[in-house]
Amino acid sequence: MSDLAQLTPAAIRQARSDNENMRDRDLADKLNIREGQLVAAYVGQDVTCITASPDDIMPRLKELGEVMALTRNRSCVMEKVGVYDNFHSGPHASMILNEEIDLRIFGRHFVSAFAVERETKNGVKRSIQIFDAAGDAVHKIHLRPASDLDAWAKLVSDLQLEEQSQTLDASPRKPIEGAKTNPDKAGQLRAEWAKMTDTHQFLRLVPKLKMNRLGAYRIVGEPMARQLATGEVNTMLNAALDQNVEVMIFVGNMGCIEIHAGPIRNLREMGPWQNILDPGFDLHLRMDHIAEVWAVKKPTKRGPAISVEAFDAEGGIIFQVFGRRSDAKDHRPAWDNIVAGLASVQVSEQV
Repeated sequence: MSDLAQLTPAAIRQARSDNENMRDRDLADKLNIREGQLVAAYVGQDVTCITASPDDIMPRLKELGEVMALTRNRSCVMEKVGVYDNFHSGPHASMILNEEIDLRIFGRHFVSAFAVERETKNGVKRSIQIFDAAGDAVHKIHLRPASDLDAWAKLVSDLQLEEQSQTLDASPRKPIEGAKTNPDKAGQLRAEWAKMTDTHQFLRLVPKLKMNRLGAYRIVGEPMARQLATGEVNTMLNAALDQNVEVMIFVGNMGCIEIHAGPIRNLREMGPWQNILDPGFDLHLRMDHIAEVWAVKKPTKRGPAISVEAFDAEGGIIFQVFGRRSDAKDHRPAWDNIVAGLASVQVSEQV
């Protein structure tokens, strides 16, 4: 933790008082601390340390009724309104799976958690905030006006830890792995790619060949992967909106992936941010963080799965978008046509 500022909880609270309008993540960056340390500084005031175990937290969230689920990485934020119903635990990954809230949860990254009750000019805002070992947020649950406050009070009381500390140890962040390629295995990659019957097989294939996702995309070649101009992300979002094509959008970090399945109704650019502002669904995307975009085709038993995937300058994945297939309609053919029409990267743009 030597790279971080050594601020006392009192100093952190003073900095928050002096910067009331800053978001926690931005203020933490300004102070050279982690967001989890900023939240912990208020333990005993408007913050309570609670267990971070998904098996303890997630089944209880249904009792709160309607809430907002928030998952983010450095470049993209997804917010979905709904109920935390239908929790499934697993040894390596768990999930919440319903029409509104769809999460993949990787519990080993759920290291610390807090119940927050913050007084604002718009009243008391209540949330559960979960952080990884580095003190970075992996998932947040924000209460809504319709949420059950009696259930909230009982949840906090039941999950409260015996030890309540205003300090939080933060491990060094794990560096983002840049594109990892193995050109000697390009032929094997193409051959085994063509034999896939499920997209999850890709996650086993690339490490076996000593590559990662972005590295494999760079060498596999068309028609499996085609690099797009970065501005085509906007083209794709606007086409999905204009043609009423339902999509599946994946946004996440090492600890949690959140998924939206449905249409895009409202797009609004604000500065570097492209925003989807729909009833029950918001997405905030830093367009200036996008360094590479790929159109990817993976074979499955139900036909090719075609995605658009954006990466930052360090090689970290920002988000993925697929066409949606529902009981009512298969939107994938229309989605595939949208992707086929997106412009490839020019030679001068290639990394």
